Amino acid sequence: MATSAPNSRQILAPSGSTDASFQAQQYTKGALERSQLLPSPFAQFHAWFSAAQGAGVHQPETVCLSTAALPSGAVSSRFVYLKELDARGFVLYSNWASSRKAGDVRANPQASLAFWWHEVERQVRVEGRVERLGREESQAYYDLRARGSKVGAWASEQSRVLGEEEGGRQVLERRVREVEERFEGVPDGEIPVPEFWGGIRVVPRMVEFWQGRESRLHDRFRYTRDREGEGEGEWRIERLSP
Repeated sequence: MATSAPNSRQILAPSGSTDASFQAQQYTKGALERSQLLPSPFAQFHAWFSAAQGAGVHQPETVCLSTAALPSGAVSSRFVYLKELDARGFVLYSNWASSRKAGDVRANPQASLAFWWHEVERQVRVEGRVERLGREESQAYYDLRARGSKVGAWASEQSRVLGEEEGGRQVLERRVREVEERFEGVPDGEIPVPEFWGGIRVVPRMVEFWQGRESRLHDRFRYTRDREGEGEGEWRIERLSP
């Protein structure tokens, strides 16, 4: 089996430390026991999210959303913002017409979320079914957005190629000007949410809470249940091997 020459490596196990040992950083800021966990993963997530905010974690709402296309099974990931947590699941907003994730979700309405909070050495993983929010719910959040973000949602055909031969970014900026002219004089609260834009909810069937520990012997607890949805069955909590 062929191997790469040692000097061909551009990244070699970066540790974040100033020494040259290449040993991984040790996690020592906490521990997690079964007795500390709340019965519901939603309540537990809220508690951890609040703790992350209190610890000064930078934008703890940042989350990696992963989806998979069918029939290829090809997976794609991107960072987005969690906007709401309700009794059914985790809510975020985006373009659901032209984006890669939109095509994935249409064919395969399943997704995973992964939060990483470095300052407290914690992560949370979520796996579940995707459901679209109704127009009224999406409009309610859309009304809270800055005017420029509302205009951008209308103007951008998310993930479509902006060919340099056609003007590249100038095409996008022209669309923005056209939308601004369209809604000139319209109060912020009266700009309608685009039909192709809105919220989705990831309704979890699994939520994992991970606390970093020394020597990579992390504490991991997984919540699962057989049925999805608000009030659908008790959550089972299990410790996982690191």
